[in-house]
Amino acid sequence: MANLISFHDVAKHKCKNDCWILIHGKVYDISSFMDEHPGGDNVLLAVTGKDASIDFEDVNHSEDAKELMKKYCIGDVDQSTVPVTKKYIPPWEKESTATAETTTEGSGNKIIVYLIPLLILGVAFALRYYNNNK
Repeated sequence: MANLISFHDVAKHKCKNDCWILIHGKVYDISSFMDEHPGGDNVLLAVTGKDASIDFEDVNHSEDAKELMKKYCIGDVDQSTVPVTKKYIPPWEKESTATAETTTEGSGNKIIVYLIPLLILGVAFALRYYNNNK
């Protein structure tokens, strides 16, 4: 498709009567499809202003839906205008990339979490033993 559209232009079209979305490098004008979408228009409006490729794939659309998309394609996005998005790193992965100093402090805290209940349990057994011997 010869029509090259900047991401900035795609992001401008984000209301129900004028809605463009970006999926896999293609720009779709889905304004006339909003009322027909099985998930409702809110689902589509939620993915405007960003690359909706992952959201689209997560839903696992049928082949018929993918074929229907061709009808709404108005061009390709200019990849040089698409902002780079940071990849989400879960907290447990961030922790594994921490420095050795931070990791040492973290393991000290983990040990305390286990020692305190053991200490309480030990005191409880000692008191029970002491009371049984009286």
